[in-house]
Amino acid sequence: MKYTYSIQKVSALSLGSWVTFGDQISDDVAEALMIKAYENGVNFFDNAEIYANGKSEIVMGKILKKLAWDRITYLVSSKVYWGGAWPNQKGLMRKHVVEACHGALRRLQVEYIDLFYCHRPDLHTPIEETVWTMHNLVQSGKILYWGTSEWTAQQITEAHYWAERHSLVAPIVEQPQYNMFERSKVEQDFLPLYKTFGLGTTIWSPLASGVLTGKYLDKLPDDSRMGMKNMGWLKDRVMADTAKLDKVKELHKLSQELGISMVSMALCWCLRNPNVTSVILGASKVVQLEENLRCTDSMPKLTPDVITRIDEILQNKPVIVEY
Repeated sequence: MKYTYSIQKVSALSLGSWVTFGDQISDDVAEALMIKAYENGVNFFDNAEIYANGKSEIVMGKILKKLAWDRITYLVSSKVYWGGAWPNQKGLMRKHVVEACHGALRRLQVEYIDLFYCHRPDLHTPIEETVWTMHNLVQSGKILYWGTSEWTAQQITEAHYWAERHSLVAPIVEQPQYNMFERSKVEQDFLPLYKTFGLGTTIWSPLASGVLTGKYLDKLPDDSRMGMKNMGWLKDRVMADTAKLDKVKELHKLSQELGISMVSMALCWCLRNPNVTSVILGASKVVQLEENLRCTDSMPKLTPDVITRIDEILQNKPVIVEY
C-alpha cells in the first residue's frame, strides 16, 4: 500500500462508510470490510455524523472497540454540518461544531478524531467563527487536524486568511467528489491551493456512484446502491443521462482492450493524479473491496497514450491555467 503525506501519512486507498455502514450492510459485513482493508494496508476510515443518522459511526465505533487495533495504526474521521432537525443541529456555528465533535467521539468510541471535516460550507456562519472553533478543538486535543468537504477554492482560501491573521490552525485537507466525470475542482480550481497551502485531498465517489463499474450498462442490479429506496434520486439522475452512459460503454471497451476491469481503470485514473492524497472506497461486499484494493496492479496499464484516449472519450478535460 502506498502512503502519501498530508501532515499525517494516509494510505492511498481508504475505506468510507457512506450508505453502507448502519444501513445497506450488516454489522458483521462492516467488520469484515474493515478487517480486510486494514490487513491490506488501509489506515484511514472515513465517516460523518449524517451517515445513517449517526448509526454509521456507532457501527464503526463498536468495531474499533472490539478489534482493539493500536490507535497509532489507523486514522478515523468525522464530518460536521447535518446533525439533526433542530435549528442548532445544522451548520458550522460554534455550538453545533462543538456538540457534533463530542457526539462523534462518543459514537466512534475514540479519545480523539484524526480528521474533522466541515461537511459543507455554511453561508450563515462567518468562516472566522468556524476557524476559531476548529482551532480550539485542536488545542483541546479532541481533533488532530481539520478540513473541508465540497468547499470552493475561495472559501478555503478565506479560512486560511483568518487562520493566518489570528495564528490559528488552518484546514489541511479537502474532500471533494472526483472521478472521470467530476474533474474541475480537483484538476483546475484547487491548483493554487496545492502550491500555496499544501492542500491534501481525500476524494469521494471515484466510481461515480457505481456508474464507472460498468454494472449499469444493461440494467440496474437488484442489490446495487441505486436500487435502494432512499437512493431513488441518484438512480433517476444517472440513468437519465444517456450521453454519460454512452461514454461509459466506450470506457468499458477500452478497459477490455487493456485486459483490466473498468473498476481498476477508474480507480487508477484517480490515483495517478499527484494532488489526490487518498481515494475513498465504498463497498458492500468483501469480494468487491478485494477487487478495489487490487486496482494498483493495473496502474502500469494507464500509459500517457491510454490517458489521452480516455480524455478523448470523456471530452471534459479542464483547461489548465498556469499559476
